Amino acid sequence: MNSTEHRPYLGFGLGLRPDHYPHIIEHKPDVDWFEILSENYMVPGGKPLVHLDQIRADYPMVMHGVSMSIGSTDPLDYDYLKDLKALADHVQPEWISDHLCWTGVHGTNMHDLLPMPYTEEAAEHIAAKIREVQDYLGQRILIENVSSYLTYKQSEMTEWEFYNLVIEKADALMLLDVNNIYVSGFNHQFDPKEYIDTVDPARVWQHHLAGHTNHGEYIIDTHDHPIIDPVWELYEYTVAKLGPVSTMIERDDNIPPFEELYDELQVAKGIAQKVQEQAA
Repeated sequence: MNSTEHRPYLGFGLGLRPDHYPHIIEHKPDVDWFEILSENYMVPGGKPLVHLDQIRADYPMVMHGVSMSIGSTDPLDYDYLKDLKALADHVQPEWISDHLCWTGVHGTNMHDLLPMPYTEEAAEHIAAKIREVQDYLGQRILIENVSSYLTYKQSEMTEWEFYNLVIEKADALMLLDVNNIYVSGFNHQFDPKEYIDTVDPARVWQHHLAGHTNHGEYIIDTHDHPIIDPVWELYEYTVAKLGPVSTMIERDDNIPPFEELYDELQVAKGIAQKVQEQAA
């Protein structure tokens, strides 16, 4: 793949969080789309689904999961996939995504996005499971790069070489998290721009932007702070390299008023517009 002309473009969105349900339902803010956390709605009925349906009537949505554990040595959890597919049938999202990681083993969920060893064997293992998921769901899925805080002695390649290899072998798509690239670059002392330079633009269908917590010698991807200037600068570089990609902002803790996240989204739009004008 090397052409972006068939890549869908949704514009600029936000992660849908319960704190903001009333504001969105009442005011219908000028946001292009919302991303939902799949697991929050994979239950029959209840208030979350009622609010989701009200908002879905007015906005496109995508589904983002945190529990597929695509990198685990455990078999795929088909009870989970059944519920995921049922939610997708209900929501009719533009696409479905999850993470390039494992979240548990032997049926135990660690509730964290744990990194993979970057080996050919691991890449083939994950790609086969992604293909299995895509066959079951009847569509290609987006796989997100995660932030990491350790490396494996067994690794045979860089993170970005591994990510590209998995996506190519699976014929999947990328959710490129710009903040995660910055965080991992800081933690492992690599140039995040080198990461951006390697990806196939046609496979990148979505960007995440978020804040993090800097502990001096390392950064933790916490999604509980505003986006910092170096991440905005890396986003500008990414847009210039990859072209227009559907972009959204994640905030999972210290949730601010909706207007604060809306203002951050305008910064993203302004950067993308600036890059477009410079390229014209």
